[in-house]
Formats: sequence, structure tokens, C-alpha cells
Amino acid sequence: MQTQINRALTVLNNQKILLYATDTIWGIGCDATNFEAVNKVYKLKKREETKSLIVLVNSFEMLQNYVKNFPLEIKSYLEKQTIPTTVIYNKSKNLPKNVIAKDNTIAIRIVNNGFVAELINAFGKPIVSTSANISGKETPLNFDEISNEIKEGVDFIVHHKDYKKEVKSSKIIRFVDNKIVILRD
Repeated sequence: MQTQINRALTVLNNQKILLYATDTIWGIGCDATNFEAVNKVYKLKKREETKSLIVLVNSFEMLQNYVKNFPLEIKSYLEKQTIPTTVIYNKSKNLPKNVIAKDNTIAIRIVNNGFVAELINAFGKPIVSTSANISGKETPLNFDEISNEIKEGVDFIVHHKDYKKEVKSSKIIRFVDNKIVILRD
């Protein structure tokens, strides 16, 4: 696994993109703090920049470096979750504008175990996670369903022990009017 992390780090550090199994689905990723790298993801997916991307961090401490006004209720809620949960935050900081949605929100998920958490820990910064498909096409449920266009368009495909046969997208929540609202379960 260390070899895969080292190769992925080289990709991330050189403004390139990778294909990897996240804690949920197969994703396309890059350095979430680098405008040029994020642009490459949009181009590969043929996705409008007005649609934001999910950002992965490995801890509450890292999260606080990229979100303004972190509601404590969210931390309590996330600590009780047993499934991957992405949170839509109202304002971000220290991230390029092409990762942030048109309405100034940012989608961030904390990944605290497995390959992706180790990768983020070694990288020291958040990474992008977006489904491994061309925008508007079905989300691939396994590696074999990922199109050749995506596989050939990334700079590195990560293969590691966390590879899964069955996948499910993360739960998505948002904190609105002092209440947690579930957007996708």
C-alpha cells in the first residue's frame, strides 16, 4: 500500500489527477487546494464549474482550516454516524474558487480510516473526490464500469486493498436554521 500512496502523492504534488476507490465510490481526485489541478478534473468529467466538487479531509482539525463558522452541532452529529457523511458548509476558506459552489457552499467529508485517510494524512491537504464518470452519465458501481475515457484521462489509477465490489454514495447533510437537514440518505 505504501507504494500506491507514494505514487498518488507524486500525482497530487504535480497538479495531476488520479482515479481511486474512496470510502464510498470510485472517484477522480486531485489536490483540492490547487486551481489548475481542479480544472483538469472538470475538463475530464466535462462538467460545468458551477457544480461544485466534494472535498475530502482526514480530521476535524483539517476541516477547520477550510471552513468558516464550523457549527459544533455538526461535529456531534458526525461523531455518531456509522456511514460516510458529506456536509454542505456555507462558507469556505483556503480553497480555490473552482471547488466552491456558485452559492458559496462547499461539500466536505471527513474520511478517518482506510487508504484515503492515509493518503490525505501523508499529503497534508484535502483532496477532491468526484464520481468517476463523465458528467450526466451513470455513476460506476465498480471499477469495470468506469469508462475508458476516464481511465485514460487520469494520470494514475490507484489500486489498493480498500477496493470494494459494492459501493454507495455518501449521505449528504446541511445545517440550516440550527437544524440538520438530510439532503441524500
